[in-house]
Amino acid sequence: MAVPQNRVTRSRRDMRRAHDALVAANPAECPNCGELKRPHHVCPSCGHYAAREVIASTVDASLEDDAA
Repeated sequence: MAVPQNRVTRSRRDMRRAHDALVAANPAECPNCGELKRPHHVCPSCGHYAAREVIASTVDASLEDDAA
């Protein structure tokens, strides 16, 4: 079983944990719709990436048209 040979001081422990803090998100504005999105990701609201549509929006489709 692993047992520490010497006690780790508060200073050494805290210096090790100095880089463990979480960083805040860095949202960017979508050039197409203006919504906030994650950098280098497809916009979840309009489906555009790098000024082109990657994911087609399905807002126009309705269930009544498919049933007929």
